[in-house]
Amino acid sequence: MLCLRKPWTTRLQGVARASSTQALASPLAGIRVLELASVLAGPSVGQFLAELGADVVKVENRKTGGDVTRSWRLRGDSPQQATSYFSCCNLGKRSLAVDASTDRGRDLCRRLAISSDIVLASYKPGDDVKLGLDAAQLRSEAPRLIYAQITGYGLDDPRTGYDAVIQAESGFTFMNGAPAHQGGGPTKMPVALVDLLAAHQLKEAILLALFNRERFGEGAHVHVSLMAAAVASLANQATGYLIAGEVPQRMGSDHPSICPYGTAFYDKDGEALILAVGTDTQFAALCEVLQCSDLAADPRYIRNPDRVMNRQELHAALAVAVAKWHRDELLVALGARKVPAGAVADMAKVFDTDPAQALVVRDEGGKPVGLRQVAWLGDRPSAESPRRPPGFGEHSVEVLTEDLQLSPADVQRLLEDGVVHADESRGL
Repeated sequence: MLCLRKPWTTRLQGVARASSTQALASPLAGIRVLELASVLAGPSVGQFLAELGADVVKVENRKTGGDVTRSWRLRGDSPQQATSYFSCCNLGKRSLAVDASTDRGRDLCRRLAISSDIVLASYKPGDDVKLGLDAAQLRSEAPRLIYAQITGYGLDDPRTGYDAVIQAESGFTFMNGAPAHQGGGPTKMPVALVDLLAAHQLKEAILLALFNRERFGEGAHVHVSLMAAAVASLANQATGYLIAGEVPQRMGSDHPSICPYGTAFYDKDGEALILAVGTDTQFAALCEVLQCSDLAADPRYIRNPDRVMNRQELHAALAVAVAKWHRDELLVALGARKVPAGAVADMAKVFDTDPAQALVVRDEGGKPVGLRQVAWLGDRPSAESPRRPPGFGEHSVEVLTEDLQLSPADVQRLLEDGVVHADESRGL
């Protein structure tokens, strides 16, 4: 639990400081975040902080219609609501639509930034400097500010980072997919994995920076690149190359060091399940359940290194044995013998489960509007159930009048001059 300090200078307030009751319920109550980020990596950090009680103001581009993911619409998305993609990482925020290419727009962003606790930025290196919203400039005015930045390739590389490209360049795409002899090829992950990995890295850096600020009274500039986050997550595949000299190849869902682990097998109805046998004891129990005593006694399969060497023959034998069962009955039998296994579930089946439903955020009518970022549980600190994603510019007037203390006349001029957009349909 953070001990909230008095602001380093008079805060341009609209958001009240947290009461003691709020602070107990929300670890980051009273912390304000200015989000200068779009798409997934930065916004997912913003939603995480919002769920912990921070007031997150999302700055969106007035000229382009806001975060580009507002236009990434699936066939089933309603045109009257936020897209499902935008909804995956923008719950619990306030939206300010401003044209930062204008002097007045940049000044609004600067004033909000220096009165915030945290700035989340995903500008290309150099673009932040052009706007006067870089870490050095803002922290010279607000020494306690935590400037949290995501780039594609680092602070000295101006290239834009795209998840699919960095999945390819960091080795993930090469390793993922079926091997060539099975007709497979390099395959990207079905979620923007690198964006999410970088977001988790930045969340950790921000929380550490907040902790250090409480101890030492200083802000920080913390940064993660998509490329660094990807490489840092290569785990055993990287050390297998660095230490053992083996370049990982595509293996479908097989594991390079364990067998049978991760491989899909099919029951008599064609339903898929995954085995995750990690020990010789588990393999013996698997063979007992499948009534394959010959496999358990075969010297090619008794020990894991031998199973890895002879995986193709073993997989073929296991496929025949599994195909004699109904999946649910087999999973019960395997569970009774503590053999790790699970059904391959599509998204509909996933959200038939209680753990998944516990993460769903719903509107007042009970309709799903998104998914929580905070998955851990505990007595304290606790996370809030976030609000629905904001409309484009839904809170522009609120932020300008309450946070920046602008007069109604000043706000009206900004609206009339096109510096700011407010969504009147949302009650603004």
